[in-house]
Amino acid sequence: FLPAWLSLEEIPVYICISSETFTVEEAVEAIGFGKFQWKLSMLTGVAWMADAMEMMLLSIATPQLRCEWRLSSWKVASITAMVFIGMMISSSLWGNISDKYGRKVCLILCMLWSLHYGFLSAFAPTYSWILVLRGLVGFGLGGAPQSVTLYTEFLPMKSRGISVILLGVFWGLGAVFEVLLAMLVMPTLGWKWLLAFSTLPLVVFAASCCWLPESARFDVLRGREDKALDTLKCIAAANGSSVPKGRLIANTQTDRGRIKDLFIPEYRRTTLLVWFIWFCNAFSYYGIVLLTTELFQAGSACSATDNSNMEPRCSLECNYLTFHDYVDLLWTTLAEFPGILVTLWMIDRIGRRKSMAVCFLLFSVSILPLYACTQRTLLTVFIFIARACITGGWQVAYVYTPEVFPTATRAIGIGTGSGMARVGALITPFIAQVLLKSSIYLTLSVYLICCLLGTVASWFLPMETTGRSLQESTQSTMEQKNIERPQGSETTESSSSRSSKYI
Repeated sequence: FLPAWLSLEEIPVYICISSETFTVEEAVEAIGFGKFQWKLSMLTGVAWMADAMEMMLLSIATPQLRCEWRLSSWKVASITAMVFIGMMISSSLWGNISDKYGRKVCLILCMLWSLHYGFLSAFAPTYSWILVLRGLVGFGLGGAPQSVTLYTEFLPMKSRGISVILLGVFWGLGAVFEVLLAMLVMPTLGWKWLLAFSTLPLVVFAASCCWLPESARFDVLRGREDKALDTLKCIAAANGSSVPKGRLIANTQTDRGRIKDLFIPEYRRTTLLVWFIWFCNAFSYYGIVLLTTELFQAGSACSATDNSNMEPRCSLECNYLTFHDYVDLLWTTLAEFPGILVTLWMIDRIGRRKSMAVCFLLFSVSILPLYACTQRTLLTVFIFIARACITGGWQVAYVYTPEVFPTATRAIGIGTGSGMARVGALITPFIAQVLLKSSIYLTLSVYLICCLLGTVASWFLPMETTGRSLQESTQSTMEQKNIERPQGSETTESSSSRSSKYI
């Protein structure tokens, strides 16, 4: 009863092709952006708010710690350094946990860890205790970037760039909330109550994390198609849509979360350039933040190197933050929002690589006027423009990194990139605070050269990820590259084209 054109050898091919199948990528695109993604935005945004508040806390609480415990400048700087050291050590570890055991598990563990030691910091009796506890808080916060990994894997292609950029708004809101909280708490209750209240976003996250789903992409990669399909059906129900008909398929991969997979020939150049871009972003971002304080205290760029004017006032006097200081901090923080808005406009128009290159280049241009000994008003304008540019560039890096790496190494890619960023954050105080005392021109030149190199690195990234689907495994990435080569040979394609004709 078989047609004359269909032989027995072709029966398995006929049956396989006639059955309907779909991938997680196709399901996410079919479901679209809806109520589920809005809820996930809020929850991952809370994690970013917590990260921002803990970072902003460092510049607010340390002046009072200096006065209360009579700390020297290097001891005050060590508190900040311990947080970054903890983040640097743990970033790759959390990325490995996320790739091996799941995004949900990693994110919940690191946030609960940060909540536990962040709250204990409020009861630190001595300098040694605050040093250790803030280092442990930094260890937990090293996993905060994994919220981007989880968030990205649930986003449709068209809304991916804008949605991840908008997470930066939560960072800005967290920093603003920390300043406002300090204005209310510090004058009356002191730094210990500020540390306790700063864990509020972490408490909110802990109370809501039971709703957090595991990534369907991760479940499929570890062979749990049934669990991934249940997750996709729940998302579709929440969004008022449906999953595609047929059977869910995907490439499984057991060896996930390995750093050596970042250096296979297809990713070696990308990995090194992405690491350097993350380093430049953190080095320049925290550098301009520290330079803002130093140059504002000096009154102009020229007087920053006057040791007789600067060093006695900064290193010997014990000054509490005043209301006007909090207002200045608030304005400085608000300067980041224009950078996010500009980045939102250009990320899908000119692409990820060009957006990062433009942000680095504009940062370099913005600090050029500081060579001319500008006064306070112009100094404020150019520093704010520079901070807006580097903020936007860093947000684009958060979009590009999870898009360029496949699911099997996506978390370890973000984790190692975040680790390189913390190296930059550790080095930049020695430039923005120590080298500044010797030469303002040499200090500015270091940041200028760094961001020019960041421009070049962004421009020469091998892959543009705008409009590109997320890859599931390293094998699927290599297969896609073979598919994207120019069509010329028909050795393997003749049988598949003939079989598709039979459907």
